[in-house]
Amino acid sequence: MAAIVLLAALALGPFLADSSSTPGAPTYSADSIANSAAGIAGFYAPNTFLSIYGQNLAYVTRAIGPDDISGGMLPTVLPGTGVRVLINQISADIWYVSPTLVNVLVPLVLIAGPATVQLEVDGLAGPAVTITLGATAPAFFQADATTVLAVHLDGSLVAVSAPAHAGEAIVLFASGMGATLPAQISNTLAPAAAQISAISDFQVLLNGTTVSASRVLYAGAAPGFAGLYQINLLLPGDAPSNPEIRIAVADRMSPAGRILPLQ
Repeated sequence: MAAIVLLAALALGPFLADSSSTPGAPTYSADSIANSAAGIAGFYAPNTFLSIYGQNLAYVTRAIGPDDISGGMLPTVLPGTGVRVLINQISADIWYVSPTLVNVLVPLVLIAGPATVQLEVDGLAGPAVTITLGATAPAFFQADATTVLAVHLDGSLVAVSAPAHAGEAIVLFASGMGATLPAQISNTLAPAAAQISAISDFQVLLNGTTVSASRVLYAGAAPGFAGLYQINLLLPGDAPSNPEIRIAVADRMSPAGRILPLQ
């Protein structure tokens, strides 16, 4: 279920010709780029998804599919699209392209600081725009505009109609939680579990109150995915109903206003 929801969020459609698009240079700006998980601008890190909004970003609409991943290796160009995104001159993994939206994964080999983003279509380059990467940019993937993406241990979605319960163990899905041990390998799916390096500085907060670290059963790479982290959390026995939930890695905290359905 989590995989289906994540793919729906990041890979939005089949391969379609777009006869309405007018050939021309891609147009976008730093202000039209957003963190795909959080849906906000200016909150980026290596190994996070970026959404680039603009015009003439592609001549077709195409999402990544199983045939595009070979031996766990991710594509930097989806076949038949000619779309490439360079971040500090390194090709990013492409997840979805369309004339007005392209989703990519920031290369994990990059470091915190300014980074130049440039999109090309069949060699026709758009502007080189600058964004700033942090070491981390923790954010939950979301089931909707305000609800975090989480599942029960049976794999079913945590939702208003099927909420979590105090004392239950659940799995949450997030982005931008930083380096792991062992380290992830660029352009590949995570082969196995790998805890985040900054686990001693990691927190989960419910309504602003930090959950005991002993209840964070795992925080690290989600095996079989790229750019996806999972948090296995044993909810406190006195957890509040429908709390705001946030995560923090060192001094960076996920955006406010995200709710965990809990009764």
